[in-house]
Amino acid sequence: MTGTRKTLWGAVATVAVLAVSACSAQSRATSPKEIRRLAGSAQALQAREKTESRLRAVVRAYADDTPLTLGLLVVRDICLGGKGKQLFGSNGDDTYKIRCSMQITAYYGAEPARIVPVLDAVLTAGDRGGSGIPFTHDADGTVVDRYRDHVGDLEDTELSVPWHTLSWDPVRGHQPRRMVQQPDPCPTDDDLPVIRCLREPEDQTVAAIRKRYGMVFELDLTEPEYYKVSKKGQVYTN
Repeated sequence: MTGTRKTLWGAVATVAVLAVSACSAQSRATSPKEIRRLAGSAQALQAREKTESRLRAVVRAYADDTPLTLGLLVVRDICLGGKGKQLFGSNGDDTYKIRCSMQITAYYGAEPARIVPVLDAVLTAGDRGGSGIPFTHDADGTVVDRYRDHVGDLEDTELSVPWHTLSWDPVRGHQPRRMVQQPDPCPTDDDLPVIRCLREPEDQTVAAIRKRYGMVFELDLTEPEYYKVSKKGQVYTN
C-alpha cells in the first residue's frame, strides 16, 4: 500500500511540475533565439512567400489595369516576439510567441491632367473583381465625379479600406503637406529572418517619379498577421 501511495504521489508531482512548466512558458516573453527560430521555420517561410506573392499581384494589377506607371516598390517584413504575461491592461501582445506582418508600398507616376481617367480605371478594375482592387464606382464614384465636374474647394486625395490605401498628390494646387512623401530608408543590414526590407529599384526616389510624370500615387498594402504562433503553440497563417 505504501509503495502504491508513493507511486501515485510521484505521478501527481510529475503532472504538477509539467503544468507549472507549461504555465511558466506561456507567461514568459519570447526570447530572441526563439523568435529567430520561429521566424525561420518552414511554416513561416511558406506564409511569407504566399503573402508577398498576393500583395505583389495587387501592385501589378494597378500597373496593368490603369494608366499608372510603377516606379518604386518597398517591402517591409517584420516578426515580433510576444511579451510576458500582462495581468492588467493586456492588449493581446502576451498571447502569442511570435507575430509576423508585411507591408508593401508601391509608388506610381501619372500625369495630373489624367487624374479622371486614372481614377476611373481604378474603379473599373474594382468593378470587375478578381484583381484585389477593392474600390468600385458604386462605393467611390463620387470621388471621380468631383474631379470631373471640379466640384468644391476641398480635394479628395485618398481611397481607403482597412489595410489597403491608395493616395495621391493634389492636382488643384501645390500643397506640400499633402504630397506623397519619400519612404523611410531601409536599414543598412537586414536581420533575416526577423526583419527584412527591400527596395526595387534601390536608387529610385519619389521626387524623381514626380519629376518624370508630374504626380505620384502611393499604394499601401498591409497584412498585419500573416504568421502567428500562440503561447499554446497554435499556428495561424494567412
